[in-house]
Amino acid sequence: MEKHIQLPLTAELAETLHAGDTVYLTGTIYTSRDAGHKRMCEALAKGEEIPMDPKDATIYYVGPTPAMPGKVIGSAGPTTSGRMDAYAPTMMSVGARGMIGKGARLPEVVEAMKQYKGVYFGAIGGAGALIAKSIKKAELIAYEDLGAEALRKLYVEEMPLVVIIDCEGNNLYEEGRADYLSKQK
Repeated sequence: MEKHIQLPLTAELAETLHAGDTVYLTGTIYTSRDAGHKRMCEALAKGEEIPMDPKDATIYYVGPTPAMPGKVIGSAGPTTSGRMDAYAPTMMSVGARGMIGKGARLPEVVEAMKQYKGVYFGAIGGAGALIAKSIKKAELIAYEDLGAEALRKLYVEEMPLVVIIDCEGNNLYEEGRADYLSKQK
């Protein structure tokens, strides 16, 4: 099913999304990769605040390239989500709900998604220039020393994604494989 989603990603909204849905996100998302996630989780462990409001937030696992003159951002393709698996349950425990990346997730992340009503969206690897067209604003908000991995706040319009894992734990990667194998018999 095709859905046009206005962020933030509330629990109620997350419950309407199902593995396999094509979605077009509009609203504010944040960028972070493993180094940024590590810093945020270390701060949370110390009882410190993090430089973004995690409540109902969606985090895009991306390290965009520098913007060309006149552009908001450079190429912005997804990075492998597994590098954030150690941090995703902690981020969800403080309110983050949406994750955008590519690749499989560990069972612990899927369990946290079920517990906290999280959704994992897949972006197409290798389509960073195309995805960047949906990014209308980009603001560096923390960890500038991390370069491409710095924490950024983005405003996106109609960002094309697919729900890979929904908040019930349904997993498009597993369902698609099972469907394919059943047709090979």
